[in-house]
Amino acid sequence: MFSRPSVIALQHRNYRLIWIGLFVSFTGSTMQNAALLWHVSLLVPPEHKGLALGLVGLVRVVPIIFFSMISGVVADAWNRRRVMLSTQSASTAVAIGLAALAFRGVTAVWPIYALAALASGVGAFDMPARNALLPSLVPREHLPNAISLNTIMFQTAAVLGPSLGGALIAVGSVGWVYIANAMSFMFVIVALLMMRDVPARAPSEAGSRDDVSLHAALEGLRFVFRSPLIRSTMLLDFFATFFSSATALLPIFAQDILRVGARGYGWLYAAPAVGAVATSAAMVPLTERIERRGTALLWAVAGYGFATVVFGISRSFWLTFACLAMTGATDTVSMVIRNIVRQLETPDRLRGRMTGVNMVFFMGGPQLGELEAGAVANWFGAPFSVITGGAGCLVATAWVAASTPALRRYRRDLRTGVLDLRQKTR
Repeated sequence: MFSRPSVIALQHRNYRLIWIGLFVSFTGSTMQNAALLWHVSLLVPPEHKGLALGLVGLVRVVPIIFFSMISGVVADAWNRRRVMLSTQSASTAVAIGLAALAFRGVTAVWPIYALAALASGVGAFDMPARNALLPSLVPREHLPNAISLNTIMFQTAAVLGPSLGGALIAVGSVGWVYIANAMSFMFVIVALLMMRDVPARAPSEAGSRDDVSLHAALEGLRFVFRSPLIRSTMLLDFFATFFSSATALLPIFAQDILRVGARGYGWLYAAPAVGAVATSAAMVPLTERIERRGTALLWAVAGYGFATVVFGISRSFWLTFACLAMTGATDTVSMVIRNIVRQLETPDRLRGRMTGVNMVFFMGGPQLGELEAGAVANWFGAPFSVITGGAGCLVATAWVAASTPALRRYRRDLRTGVLDLRQKTR
């Protein structure tokens, strides 16, 4: 049934279970992310809307920075499946709390910020456990395919979630979006409970630590920053998303600039994922054929910045939609390459800690970027904020390319079909 090379990872039962469960859960989570921004935009005066939306990014990033190292250590020291059962249950409770606020008609914005921060804190523990669990569910030779399938699953969910969320908001209220998300977590919980014969974690090496301690956390930090290619991909991810993150400003574009209402907002929020889905489908068979992967990564991030600049200039709904779709397409190319590098080149015993460090970069960048974008929009307007952010992304990409020759030379090993990382020692 799953013998085709493009979906070979789905032949493994445990991976198939979590893939289906996460697809439903991610759909609910992206619905909630879009609804939360819309909810905040309705509770603040128009003159403070940009800053209020940007603060959503701030309250989300603080728990990530605070918990990133300890959550990675927990993922490497404890049973990863049990950690995920706990985080998925906690995420369900947070979504129910948000629904209660919406249905009670609470007009203060701080409770929404508090629950958004709590959800981010729970997610800080969920992601390292999830990313560290994935490679143990498929053989090493099927891992690139599993990563590509995960990307297309996430991006498809990111299309469905905001569009469904926008429709729910238009016909009902944001409260129903939160309820739908709470229900979606149950699919992951059931998938985790149905798994059988999950391989144990790899044993520790001599002199290493897998307990929950400062020494274990520092070991993961040293590993990341002594690996030039892994380090450079994280820096590239952080600076690109910091400058070009404009998701928080979409309610302003939908309400005040393009005037397309809640349904139009849902489609604009989903637009990056529309481009990402098409690109993800192409990347599943093409990932193994991209030889100059470092060059492809750099051009993809540059394309992301350019599309952001045009988005800021546009006053047409369809041009804006196309530009946002392009940001999703280019981000997918870079995401697949970055994830393959990190997963294949990180020992199993360090995968949780590597993901914990990575969270600060790939989640901290867009969340802090939303705060920066909101502040600039509050003073100079949303279009100016987006245009200058895209320009900043282009400058950051050029700097990383110039300062990391190993990344420019990075290519696939044609003999084995996996990544050739020997450049990092040159």
